[in-house]
Amino acid sequence: MNAPWKPGGVAHREPFVAYVCDETTAEAIRPIATEMGWSPEKVNKGGLRNAVQSLSVSASPQILFVDLAESGDPLGDINSLAEVCEPGTVVIASGQVNDVRLYRDLVASGIQDYLLKPLSPDMLREAFSHAQAVLNAPKVVEGAVDRPHYAVAVIGTRGGTGASTIAASLAWLMSEKQQRTTAMLDLDVHFGTGALALDLEPGRGLTDAIENPSRIDGLFIERAMVRASDKLSILSAEAPINSPIVTDGSAFFQLQEEMRAAFECTVVDLPRNMLVAHPHLVSDMQCALIVTELTLAAARDTIRILSWIKANAPHLMVLVLANRVHPGQQLEITRKDFENSIERKVDFIVPFDQKLAAQAAKLGKPLAEAGKGSKTVAPIAQLASRLCEAGDESGSTDEAKAKSKAKSGSLIERFTDLKSLLPRKPAGAKAK
Repeated sequence: MNAPWKPGGVAHREPFVAYVCDETTAEAIRPIATEMGWSPEKVNKGGLRNAVQSLSVSASPQILFVDLAESGDPLGDINSLAEVCEPGTVVIASGQVNDVRLYRDLVASGIQDYLLKPLSPDMLREAFSHAQAVLNAPKVVEGAVDRPHYAVAVIGTRGGTGASTIAASLAWLMSEKQQRTTAMLDLDVHFGTGALALDLEPGRGLTDAIENPSRIDGLFIERAMVRASDKLSILSAEAPINSPIVTDGSAFFQLQEEMRAAFECTVVDLPRNMLVAHPHLVSDMQCALIVTELTLAAARDTIRILSWIKANAPHLMVLVLANRVHPGQQLEITRKDFENSIERKVDFIVPFDQKLAAQAAKLGKPLAEAGKGSKTVAPIAQLASRLCEAGDESGSTDEAKAKSKAKSGSLIERFTDLKSLLPRKPAGAKAK
């Protein structure tokens, strides 16, 4: 509850609210609140439980006073309070139990102070003045801003290209092999598989964020994200398919802002329809990874996405990964012809391994974890290493911009020529 807060984010919050169990406590607080410039009407009856109920549907104040006199489990109730409090809220508690261990436990849980009843005016003045001093003191949060952070959007050209599989493996590799604190944000609200790939329940974190964007802050991120390991956390959803999600995208943008402050890397599984509907989602990212296949339809859609990025997000470093490439089989389009069509190189080729894919799904592990040492995983590991190196190198942003610039001329113009890329069957060959 006493986590670093952002001064710009508390303008809508009350400076002081109290929840007390008896009129005697209320009468003691009201005149001191008035002295501090606070409204005495913000002293409410109901104690801690009423506080939890009220703050679950409204923003918490900057300074919160709660009465524990009627609480049978003070520590448990304080933990319930913490779940509905904004980061930066300074909490002062009061009660009748004179126990040093209780005091220490309450302070350790995030309470600023514990006042023993009966309450005196001097006691309240000192506690409230100290709370204000805590609020006004400079917060050392610059370190989080200065940490290297790298955000990559993983975009599938078509359904079934395995973009989500790549995203999950990439996030796992960046956290486990590159030792970066990594957040994975799965923005396929209805059909996302990010949590499933990590053998986790998605929870309601992403859905809650969409429904209540004003509550998105550091504390929300900490509690809403599902932890996969010490360095990897995921935020996803599994919304009912008959419940359309209505949003302007502000929640997604705010989520990324908070993730930037809390993690070194962010991997966003970004459905292509979301990319187009909410272009601001990639405004602060460094890289777009386009996951495609060596097929005619995928070539067309790769061109379309490359063209969109060139027009709407030219700052992005763009990497193209051809996934599920069947080794030793005739391709619908050769790599050379595919590259000619999209007017750039394919950066990574990931061979298809049906056995490994089935094993990973069975174990509930990302492909990269299940297939350590596999030829399929090797290019994904190279990708993770490249992205982390790009985040560390000074001046990498300028290099990324230069590399992501497309050649002159419209990529869309290549559409008419795509069918010519299909290899011709030898004379007399039978259709399979």
